[in-house]
Amino acid sequence: MEIRGKKVPRLREIIDIERATSKKARESWHMLTIMAEFIESTERLSELRPAVSVFGSARIKPDNPYYDLCVDISRRLSDEGFAVISGGGPGIMEAANKGAFEGLSSSVGLNIELPHEQTSNKWQDISITFRHFFARKVAFVRYADAYVVLPGGFGTMDELSEALTLIQTGKSRRIPVILVGSTFWSGLLDWFRSQLVADGMIAEKDLDLMQVIDDPAEVVQAILDFYEDQTTPPESEQESGMYL
Repeated sequence: MEIRGKKVPRLREIIDIERATSKKARESWHMLTIMAEFIESTERLSELRPAVSVFGSARIKPDNPYYDLCVDISRRLSDEGFAVISGGGPGIMEAANKGAFEGLSSSVGLNIELPHEQTSNKWQDISITFRHFFARKVAFVRYADAYVVLPGGFGTMDELSEALTLIQTGKSRRIPVILVGSTFWSGLLDWFRSQLVADGMIAEKDLDLMQVIDDPAEVVQAILDFYEDQTTPPESEQESGMYL
């Protein structure tokens, strides 16, 4: 196929029938595996709410103060009736699942197949394993009524920026996004103000999408306060998660 004189190849134009058939079969199977992950997560998580997604480093050890802090927060959330969703692995993910597992509500692990670092923890009432990061990321956002983000690396930053972008652009409903660890996050927030806001990359009000809270009881209360006066969201907002 030609567009403005440029040759743009299409799969159905492959002359080698054997190669075309093989490629189509491989791509079709890949699409089916993606669909299967969305279907399974929908089947197992759509009635889970209310739920809170908790993020943080996989490299944090049980003797790290943030590990105990996450266990405490997650147990409190669980006892208040929130299912807790984590990435299902070690570190902060394990702490989140452990706290929720010991509480009254469901502990959910959205596990991912990785060549290193990711091993499933044992504190999961509901365990789903993904091969595709983007299908897993949709589940984190779509079924969460709040985000609690503890210190972490690239993956944690990715999940945080994803949530903020979706809320900022209206592709996701407004939910509490709580950063735990004021010492850890202060440098990033200062950079947001001095660079992103100052250069007009984001608006000053976009910083209000996040709260920084260190006390476990206050984290839970902030989420409860957010929803205390909330009525059922309009249908357009309820369905916004369909277009992530």
